[in-house]
Amino acid sequence: MFKENGEYQVTINGISHWVKVEGIERATMPMVVIHGGPGGNHYVFERTAGPMIAKERTIIYYEQRGCGRTDKPEDGGAYRIADLVEDFKGLHLLLGWEEVDLLGYSFGAELALEIAYTIPNTVNSLVLSAPSMMQSPLQKLVQIAGFASVGAKGIDSGATIEETYQALWDHADTAMVDKLLFQDSSLAAMNRKWWEESGLFNTGLMMRALENDISRPSLEERLSDIPHSTLILVGAFDRNTGIPVASLIHDRLQQSALTILSKSAHFPDIEEPEVFTRYVCSFLR
Repeated sequence: MFKENGEYQVTINGISHWVKVEGIERATMPMVVIHGGPGGNHYVFERTAGPMIAKERTIIYYEQRGCGRTDKPEDGGAYRIADLVEDFKGLHLLLGWEEVDLLGYSFGAELALEIAYTIPNTVNSLVLSAPSMMQSPLQKLVQIAGFASVGAKGIDSGATIEETYQALWDHADTAMVDKLLFQDSSLAAMNRKWWEESGLFNTGLMMRALENDISRPSLEERLSDIPHSTLILVGAFDRNTGIPVASLIHDRLQQSALTILSKSAHFPDIEEPEVFTRYVCSFLR
């Protein structure tokens, strides 16, 4: 369907999805890029590592239901992993390739793993950047430690992990979140500038739906069933999901390589775009 570079609106499962094609002249197996959040968009990635990768690979961006430039579902709770995987199936059919590569960042890496597990025959290989594991208590512990390391106050030693995690996020201001997510404060400011420039925002609907989806089986327990060749990239200073979560995923997958980028926190595509691109393109070759 997609014969030229550019932006498209395509209907998948009754929802108009934003899709962007870049590097189609490379004529490679498409690499589908899956954004994080949950509830985010691709606006920043389109301005950092994305164009660099597109000098060598064909890239397909799409924004998930209710995210960025894609329409919302009528049902405000229709953001389950199963819904998102079904949307990917529809996109895959439109691409016309038997298999595609996936690059997911943050929550997008977690969704890429869910896609690879559910419909393995559609996926060639995986690149996971700063992968999340929303269901894992380990991720909450990483974030609690991360907030403490950048000076968050009011951590109650008598509170539960869940209570501490929720309290920290409830009281975190912009400056504290930027310290958590970035090593370079100037790039944190640039990221904020891009967010404002985009005019896009996270409604929070997907996060709430995923947190309330108790029917979802543990991804951690299913990782060993994912056979795809996988590259995991994580920043040495990632205080959001971090090396512990990336290492857990690396240990459970059948075949994966774990690479730590020395100058990055949670967004190596922003803080080390050239190095990030080099690793991605080398792996996909």
